[in-house]
Amino acid sequence: MRTLIKNGKVINVFIDQIEEANVLIEDDCIIGIGDFYKDSDADCVADISGKYICPGFTDGHIHIESTMLTPAEFMRVSLPHGTTAVVADPHEISNVCGKNGIDYMLAASEGLPMRVYIMLPSCVPSTRFDESGAVLSAEDLYPYYSNPRVLGLAEVMNYPGVISGDKEVHKKLSDAAALNKCIDGHAPLLSGRDLNTYISAGIKTDHECSNFNEAEERIRRGQWVMIRRGTAARNLEGLIDLFDEPYNRRCILVTDDKHPSDLMNDGHIDAIIRRAVKLGKSPLVGIRMATLQAAECFGFKNTGAVAPGYKADLLILSNLEEVKVDAVYCGGVKTAEGGRLLVKPNVNVGAELDAAVRNTFHVKKTKSSDFDLKKGVCRVIKTIKGELLTDEMITETDGVDTERDILKIAVIERHKNTGHIGVGYISGVGLKQGAIASSVSHDSHNIIVIGTSSEEMACAANRVIDMEGGCAAVCGGEVIADVPLPIAGLMSDCTAEETALRDMKLRGAMTRLGVPDNSSPLMTMAFVSLAVIPSLKLTTLGYIDVNYQKQVSLYVAEKNADSVLGEGV
Repeated sequence: MRTLIKNGKVINVFIDQIEEANVLIEDDCIIGIGDFYKDSDADCVADISGKYICPGFTDGHIHIESTMLTPAEFMRVSLPHGTTAVVADPHEISNVCGKNGIDYMLAASEGLPMRVYIMLPSCVPSTRFDESGAVLSAEDLYPYYSNPRVLGLAEVMNYPGVISGDKEVHKKLSDAAALNKCIDGHAPLLSGRDLNTYISAGIKTDHECSNFNEAEERIRRGQWVMIRRGTAARNLEGLIDLFDEPYNRRCILVTDDKHPSDLMNDGHIDAIIRRAVKLGKSPLVGIRMATLQAAECFGFKNTGAVAPGYKADLLILSNLEEVKVDAVYCGGVKTAEGGRLLVKPNVNVGAELDAAVRNTFHVKKTKSSDFDLKKGVCRVIKTIKGELLTDEMITETDGVDTERDILKIAVIERHKNTGHIGVGYISGVGLKQGAIASSVSHDSHNIIVIGTSSEEMACAANRVIDMEGGCAAVCGGEVIADVPLPIAGLMSDCTAEETALRDMKLRGAMTRLGVPDNSSPLMTMAFVSLAVIPSLKLTTLGYIDVNYQKQVSLYVAEKNADSVLGEGV
């Protein structure tokens, strides 16, 4: 089958130029570019009348589970936005279900028109302070490398283990390296000697850069920098100068985590390029980052460009600056047009595997006394808008103080019924009444709840337990909005539209509770328990000082209080 796309403007990502030409496709491959190809050369002709022909976009790092959607539903929403390939890290579901989680994501993404590649979770659990539902060793991971869709080892969050020479960490690294597989990084604020040690272990990327200097150091040391803009972490503005020479040649675009309503309303990789253009950068540079350079980073052959011999994953853009996607071709087949998917994927994970990722809650109902705290000089987690980083604030408090934006927070173990509950304080959420709870709390995905009273917190947490996973908002002891996530407590089994609608209703409910409507509290709270991102985090075991990798008390000793009162880190 030959298809001719004629009268187009081809975006040449090799030289950041545009040329008017026809593109001839045979089956799934581009076989020629030029005005000498005519209608008679093809079985099917598409006249696009001056629109742009662009390579399909690749998201170089995403957790599909964090969209709350199954792989098929995620594909149905994101592919019409021009995403023809993703590099997914299933460490969310793997922290809950272990190898069953990896198996599920492979099966649920098999045969989709979008190419879904998998990076194996390197840190399950993420740290020794986490209580996850599973442990994945190097021995567990190794057999998966025989799958052609498995590219390598996902974000190595345990950078202290890399630097200190932890045997299990280095076994995972050496296994991937011996097979010439990719190794992704995750080392926020790491610098100098320690960064050199980390990179020398074979780790080639990092998506945790939040400022230009941090990113520049990594590029100078040979890493690829993933410029991230998702729902919670929006680092594009801080890294926008990376779109300039000479840095842009070592950058790709990623979302990491993105909620379904944002995917549907804002877009996917197209949204990142669109935002960069609004900040004054060239759309051609953004397109190159999302296509050719993503392919180069992960070693994709004959992918990421409109060129002879390259895979016919193509986009038709009606507007370059707005990155408006009119049509999408996957392997030479038109799969989306006008924002709609034209094909219906046939996905069957099997009853046994589907059952293995459901009914994952093993925890007793909570009571209000579980969240009671006494008066004292306390450590407070201080969130930073648009960042996954947190600060530490020390202040005297006798409980929740909405005027100072000090709320209670708790993390409840839900995998093995240990009864462990870590309780503390948090600032920067904005809640004025009620409580919000979620089973999406990276990376162990225990129940996390933030509230203005112990009673409201118990109500919200128990709703999550009743749903076998999900998110809930409570006011006056009543559930006012929720999103059920029965697949591992992470993903919905409903359509993207229904899930997004419930997500939007939940956001509206949180706004009524006082949360600013331009924030993403669910995504923010999801990372407050991730003890690999500085500086102060909360797990089921209590506060963790990430910088020093140690547990610290909620209460500051009185003899130290005078010297630290009101200080931040």
